[in-house]
Amino acid sequence: QVQLVESGGGSVQAGGSLRLSCAASGFTWSIYCMGWFRQGPGKEREGVASIDSASDTYYADSVKGRFTITKDNAKNTLDLQMNSLKPEDTAMYYCAVKPRSGLCRRVSLYNNWGQGTQVTVSS
Repeated sequence: QVQLVESGGGSVQAGGSLRLSCAASGFTWSIYCMGWFRQGPGKEREGVASIDSASDTYYADSVKGRFTITKDNAKNTLDLQMNSLKPEDTAMYYCAVKPRSGLCRRVSLYNNWGQGTQVTVSS
């Protein structure tokens, strides 16, 4: 059974930084996608950044140059370093994983999700 546990959310002022971490367990796929997604109040869940088993990355245009996704295969963790945060980054952030690479940015293809961690950015 796949388990994903996020941590690292919190409240910061605009321009600040946060680092999210996702501890993953229970999956043995050698080819996969992992990603960070977010859902703001009244909005649909959207892709923020993803990385596949080959370490190819994808970033949403809104976070390019500010966020960095990394994975540590030895520790089975997925991190998201978020710098220069903006109020519009306020959302619940979720970690997710799916088997097979390709279309890593597609929210609907993921069926393994963490419980989420709240990020609030004040102006």
